[in-house]
Amino acid sequence: MQKTINRRAILFLAQAAAVAALYAGLTYAVAPLSYGALQFRVSEILCILPVLSPAAIPGLFVGCILANFGSPLGLMDVVCGSAATLLAALLTYAVRKMNVKGIPLLAPLPPVLLNGAVIGLELACLGAGDVFAVGNFTWSAYAAAGLSVAFGELVVCYAGGLPLWMLARKVLRLRD
Repeated sequence: MQKTINRRAILFLAQAAAVAALYAGLTYAVAPLSYGALQFRVSEILCILPVLSPAAIPGLFVGCILANFGSPLGLMDVVCGSAATLLAALLTYAVRKMNVKGIPLLAPLPPVLLNGAVIGLELACLGAGDVFAVGNFTWSAYAAAGLSVAFGELVVCYAGGLPLWMLARKVLRLRD
């Protein structure tokens, strides 16, 4: 019995792999800005892509796993940061049709909120020497870290993500 190649599955896998490679590559390319309390992770502009293709969801997740291996927070960031990215990508896909004048203005919001909450929690639990412990947590540290991460995410996702979406829409229209 000969197996048939499913073109759609191959395209999905290729798109997901491309997003993962771009995300990890962009994160490492500007590594000093990609980690910490005030971060402008340029790769987060790609978080708008689930609006255009569901293949971006696993791509962002795998790319974030790869990128977070370089994080000073170590395995904690690999697990928590990547989980936040996966959930944000799923929510971005869920709100993709909620547009204002044809623009998906809500789509960049899930990464902003989830990264602010999750990465803010991680950072709030850091103690002296970057030792992670729940006992280090304070609400004031959480608020400061969460707002700082959310601010950087807001700038990148809206100022970079929405223009990327507009450009991608134009390029895709040219192919039709």
